[in-house]
Amino acid sequence: MDKKELALAVVDRLKKEYPDAHCTLNYEDAWQLLISLRLAAQCTDERVDQITPLLYEKFPTVAALAEADVAEIEKIVRPCGLGNSKARDISRCMKVLHEEYNDQVPTTFEEILALPGVGRKSANLVMGDVFGKPAIVTDTHCIRLCNLIGLVDGIKEPAKVEKELWKIIPPEEGSDLCHRFVHHGRAVCIARRPQCAVCCLKDICRYAVENAAAEQQS
Repeated sequence: MDKKELALAVVDRLKKEYPDAHCTLNYEDAWQLLISLRLAAQCTDERVDQITPLLYEKFPTVAALAEADVAEIEKIVRPCGLGNSKARDISRCMKVLHEEYNDQVPTTFEEILALPGVGRKSANLVMGDVFGKPAIVTDTHCIRLCNLIGLVDGIKEPAKVEKELWKIIPPEEGSDLCHRFVHHGRAVCIARRPQCAVCCLKDICRYAVENAAAEQQS
């Protein structure tokens, strides 16, 4: 099958395997998701979800964070790593939301991407999860699984993977599929030790098929 046919098969199988896949970060508002995504860089979602309630207890609104001293933000978010840069980005981002968007997250990809500390991955996730727009979130799970399965060929740069996936993934499926990649990458297609024997994609995944063929020949 070609890549578009493979993509449709992957979408269908993972949808059956993980029907309720969703963002693994806890948040109530779009601005909180932006903060969680910034804190999640080089940090686990579990740690982020432990820290954000402490942050919102002291600074419960966009306005409160916009007016907060960066050092006070850093004290709270430091356990997530890179505390100084993350605190600065959170402060700058909340100031922009407060001063330019009336404490609301803008609704276009370009405006979200222009916010301090926000990259394509985060902007896509907000577009898909908050605003229900077509989105493809190329995190490490997505990039790794797409290369193993054969949806892309040796491409590791997030923006390039995103560009290739837009060609083969139905727009309305992109956001949920990327969440399912996360769930599948954590539960079955684990980094450095994929569980191919129990994988729902084992007969169409390039990595699994090639490994199976190599084992038969040995």
